Amino acid sequence: MTNASLADPVEELSPWWGRAVAVTFALGFAVLILLTVKAYQYAPPIPDRTVDTSGNVIFTGDDVRAGQEVFLKYGLMNNGSIWGHGGYLGPDFSAAVLHNWALDLAERRAQERFSKGYEALSPEDRAAVDGEVGALLKVNRYDPETATLTMLPAGVETFAKEIEHWKTYFEKPELNGGLTANLITDPKELHDLTAFFTWAAWGSVAERPGVKHSYTNNFPYDSLAGNHPTGAAVLWSAISFIFLLGGTAIVLLAFGKFDYLGWHGAAAPVEKWVLSDAQKATLKYMAVASVLFLGQTFFGAGVAHYRADPGSFYGIDLADYFPSNLLRTWHLQSAIFWIATSYVAGALFVAELLGRASPPRQKLGIHLLFGAVAIVIVGSMLGEWAGILQWLPRSWFWFGNQGWEFLELGRFWQILLAIGLLFWFFLVWRAVEPALRDPQRKGFAKFFLIAAFAIPLFYLPALFFGSQTNYTVVDAWRFWIIHLWVEGFFEFFVTVVVAVIFYQMGLVRRITALRTIYLDAILYFGGGLIGTGHHWYWTGQTEVNMAFSATFSALEVVPLTLITLDAWDFVRTTRGSDSMVVRHRWTFYFLMAVGFWNFVGAGVFGFLINTPIISYYEVGTILTPNHGHAAMMGVFGMLGAGLMVFVLREIVADDIWPRIEKLVRVAFWGLNIGLAMMVLFSLFPGGVLQVLDVTENGYWHARSLAYTGTPTARFLEWMRMPGDLVFMFAGALPLALALVWGYFARWRATGDAR
Repeated sequence: MTNASLADPVEELSPWWGRAVAVTFALGFAVLILLTVKAYQYAPPIPDRTVDTSGNVIFTGDDVRAGQEVFLKYGLMNNGSIWGHGGYLGPDFSAAVLHNWALDLAERRAQERFSKGYEALSPEDRAAVDGEVGALLKVNRYDPETATLTMLPAGVETFAKEIEHWKTYFEKPELNGGLTANLITDPKELHDLTAFFTWAAWGSVAERPGVKHSYTNNFPYDSLAGNHPTGAAVLWSAISFIFLLGGTAIVLLAFGKFDYLGWHGAAAPVEKWVLSDAQKATLKYMAVASVLFLGQTFFGAGVAHYRADPGSFYGIDLADYFPSNLLRTWHLQSAIFWIATSYVAGALFVAELLGRASPPRQKLGIHLLFGAVAIVIVGSMLGEWAGILQWLPRSWFWFGNQGWEFLELGRFWQILLAIGLLFWFFLVWRAVEPALRDPQRKGFAKFFLIAAFAIPLFYLPALFFGSQTNYTVVDAWRFWIIHLWVEGFFEFFVTVVVAVIFYQMGLVRRITALRTIYLDAILYFGGGLIGTGHHWYWTGQTEVNMAFSATFSALEVVPLTLITLDAWDFVRTTRGSDSMVVRHRWTFYFLMAVGFWNFVGAGVFGFLINTPIISYYEVGTILTPNHGHAAMMGVFGMLGAGLMVFVLREIVADDIWPRIEKLVRVAFWGLNIGLAMMVLFSLFPGGVLQVLDVTENGYWHARSLAYTGTPTARFLEWMRMPGDLVFMFAGALPLALALVWGYFARWRATGDAR
């Protein structure tokens, strides 16, 4: 394999680029680690005993932790949520218990003061009672010396009633968003689960010692319970705009002064590369990824149907064997798996383009890794099925459904995945290592290896907590994976891969590609590392986290805004009559789609929900999956599809490609149009109306059937169907057909499809 401009002198970048990246990482991780440590220090305490005013034990700390395990074992985080994080098919359990607690206290106070029911009070008397209810619930009756929490009589009554309430909730799928009928009937499990929900409700309303707001910064919004947004939420939202405008101005100034930033630079000559057997072996990864992608769309359509009609699936009792929490688990996990599989294969393919040599037995290593990937995918998804259906009563955490959203796969499968990623890095290192000895390619090789090693390294936080770890601590580490791993290091790795592809194709000069990598590292991690904390506003962290996270999260929008500046340069770089450009035009189209959805999904929709004051009312509403679909599929999914098409085009014979290309063309437009229809017809308007309901009636109401069961909400859920059908049958299906056709075409042509 040969490449561009071997005779060119080695032009070096200023050392200040590397220093700037080092400072960005050092400062970012210092603050992020500080915020994570504070999660341990300031997490809402779990009382050893919760007692009534006479000292009788209502529930214990062990009950709360056991209740959290019940919550996880039954996959309830993919049904409802705690403190806004989880599924959207059911209620926010903490908000529901808090509101019922406030109602019971209001009823008791109304009877004591006015000898009549709360609903019968005049507006003036009700306002007086409301004020008393909020004041009483805000009092923190936890004694840290004895680790004892004392509950008023109304709270004791609420706890007893809530056990029956949740028993009824789990009886019928139409009441709970499509769970298996009679999901939880064991009295001990119902008691412990209610203890966990009650602890979460207490943490969301009782004032944190030393301040005038709750452990969750007064989330969720519930005026009867006395929960209103804090002044800090308003202040840091306003200041975040200053950071956004200031950061944008600085970068615009830099782009104006240094006109070489971005994809500028004359193209270098390129020679056609010759593919190795090891590179050709990556095609099966892409074929499997495309089939997984198709499966993910069906799981997602099933989840959407449960939201629109939770009682039945066109007359079929689907909930007995494929309940909604299982389909949502599979929808999330298959998305992670197919995107990661396409990246793993793309990296192995591009690594040899950079190293220009195929290491001995590299093909064997790729086969072994494929087997390991298949075992983890199939084993973990079957385990999740068995776990959620309670076929693994003792080993659910290790081999079944671990229960944490996005990290549902059992701990055993997580360990295998981490080992597989390390083996993948070993294969990448073997392929890239020759480039370390070439001054022209040394910079790319270093970035490639650093970015690749970061992926297994920063998956390790998934192993830092267990089923009974304090929820606040778990959420801190969980978003080290969800945000930092996926939105940080995967995004950086993608930048490196794309830069290497452009350089290898001769579309940009070496110095241009390296400069782009450095710039993206500074911009993405400058806001992205500390910005991880915008997920922690309401999960038991302090206002220190809110201050850092709100301001630096705003900076995450800056590089996405710059995509609009860089768009024309990108188009100019990737157009023309050059044979490589024409050959890979659909890869470039997918990369252009990545830029568009990065700006819209991650930039516009992401910033919309990340300011504290908006997040306070919005988190856990449909505006969250609106951002998630546009950003996850629009950015990482489109890039995964682009890598599939890139590898497919290189491996498939030229005489077969014109027929396969027709499927690729349909897939490109089907995926983009279908995703746009989902967002415009359903997710965005549905999210806006749900947030409006939060502001008018309280968070508990907008997350309950009182809102989600209304004709308007159900209609907007049904409006997902047109976009879903286009996305599935004009997007994912033709892409899968193209990849599978290409794989078997090579098999027929060579007798070796491996």
